Amino acid sequence: MDYTVKKLAKISGVSVRTLHYYDEIGLLQPSYIKPNGYRYYREKELLQLQQILFFRELGFELKKIAQILRKGDFDKMAALHAQKKVLHSEIERMGELIHTIDRTIGHLGGKKKMKEEEMYHGFNQEKQAEYERQVMEYFGEKAKTHIEESKENVKNWNKSDWQQSENEFEKICLDLAELMKKKEDVIRRHYQWLQQFWTPTKETYIQHGKFIVDSELREAYKKFHPQMPEFIAQAIREFAEDL
Repeated sequence: MDYTVKKLAKISGVSVRTLHYYDEIGLLQPSYIKPNGYRYYREKELLQLQQILFFRELGFELKKIAQILRKGDFDKMAALHAQKKVLHSEIERMGELIHTIDRTIGHLGGKKKMKEEEMYHGFNQEKQAEYERQVMEYFGEKAKTHIEESKENVKNWNKSDWQQSENEFEKICLDLAELMKKKEDVIRRHYQWLQQFWTPTKETYIQHGKFIVDSELREAYKKFHPQMPEFIAQAIREFAEDL
């Protein structure tokens, strides 16, 4: 069975935009592309995407995943067994964390006092070290100063401080998600409005966005905001990827 990029996105939970990006960097290319530009995937690509997602869950960077998958001796079956082993280890660690939570609940409820070291049972310090390594790798040596600054800033934080920070982060992300949804809804309305006059395809709608930037039509948008032509052109390009 052949799958369009939209169908593969739906069954895998990976966005169309991400699948296009994987194609661009050569990580996951479609089985074939029709003359109209539509991408089609078969079972081989579906299994490869599964491997990519497994490696992503295990914390591998895309560059490293590409190196692994391109090896001539890559063994899918061996990789699955290795990934299963790692995931079982993670399940065990999650079980330890749940056990620690239960002990803490009992401790706070006055049922059984915990030893200090028991409060941190199951937490993975290696993951924090790995995160710091990734930051250093991405930003270079200058990141070391920021890591040390961050540690200094939070060294006296209590549970309430961490919870407040986490709540604020969650609120920011929820607000950003709402903004993303609103932008997509508005561009969809623009697309539907345009259909009163002509029927845009993916390619012609993207071209229309560029035309807004490069032609006198930009003045019609600029009167609402100086950067609106460029903003709507980018939003149109993102929206059109799913057409």
